[in-house]
Amino acid sequence: MNIMDFNVKKLAADAGTFLSRAVQFTEEKLGQAEKTELDAHLENLLSKAECTKIWTEKIMKQTEVLLQPNPNARIEEFVYEKLDRKAPSRINNPELLGQYMIDAGTEFGPGTAYGNALIKCGETQKRIGTADRELIQTSALNFLTPLRNFIEGDYKTIAKERKLLQNKRLDLDAAKTRLKKAKAAETRASSEQELRITQSEFDRQAEITRLLLEGISSTHAHHLRCLNDFVEAQMTYYAQCYQYMLDLQKQLGRCFPSSYHSNNNQTSVAPVPSASSNVIGSSALTSTSSLVITSPSNLTDLKECSGSRRARVLYDYDAANSTELSLLADEVITVFSVVGMDSDWLMGERGNQKGRVPITYLELLN
Repeated sequence: MNIMDFNVKKLAADAGTFLSRAVQFTEEKLGQAEKTELDAHLENLLSKAECTKIWTEKIMKQTEVLLQPNPNARIEEFVYEKLDRKAPSRINNPELLGQYMIDAGTEFGPGTAYGNALIKCGETQKRIGTADRELIQTSALNFLTPLRNFIEGDYKTIAKERKLLQNKRLDLDAAKTRLKKAKAAETRASSEQELRITQSEFDRQAEITRLLLEGISSTHAHHLRCLNDFVEAQMTYYAQCYQYMLDLQKQLGRCFPSSYHSNNNQTSVAPVPSASSNVIGSSALTSTSSLVITSPSNLTDLKECSGSRRARVLYDYDAANSTELSLLADEVITVFSVVGMDSDWLMGERGNQKGRVPITYLELLN
């Protein structure tokens, strides 16, 4: 019975407190009651925390979209995460494309040029798919998880204490209002005692909230380290993809040089040069008036010419066998046509070295 009486009294007190706060809040909104303002430093900390929360949520959500564009897959991963279960492994888009290419190349015949190229491209796409998985795993662990921990942990604690501070502030202002309205000496004494208690509780809660909010600076420092980890993960991913495609390009250029010609007799598209040949000498840039771009018409003229011509090498080329000549970007060699040779190749000569060279790697000089 005593416990029941205690609970009834507590509920009545809570209801009274809630009503008092509601009245104070309403009167403040109507301009009929004064409001205790927080100090400028605490207001700045609250604003900084709110700003951090908003942008952290936006960055986190967009990063998830970047790493997993499929919204259904994101929902599935979210559900499994909430159930504390591991999501089933799913083949990603590069891996699926790679498998299709390999299957097609196998059916067309690995011995055919197209089939062989499809298989090589498919294997590269699968490597990119593996790198994509590693990027997602690393980014989720080192970047997304810390951001999510802040939103679901630290900021929830801040929001809870901020709400409590708001309630303590309403209690304080309600006590001030009651003291102003008190006329009898006994009522004023009770109101003054209530004001001292509410002021003390408000000050204590303000200090607790301030200490929590000052930790936002440490949160920013932690997120900065996480951001650096994310950038390094992306850098590793894109470097791997570039290297995979560079190796694939060299394989296709070595085995199928004719594939670099366009299909509609427009200017041929040259492959991306290797990292060692990205920088072209200034002499080559300043003497553009003496260069002739290797358009199909110029290549045709060279093939039909019985004499030798000088040509500048556009990209590095590794000889596939002893009949070919390895090339270095920006070097100048002598080239000439040979009767019966494949139309996509010329005979190149550098000092005592001689061998076949692909036309698409050359730029004729006047």
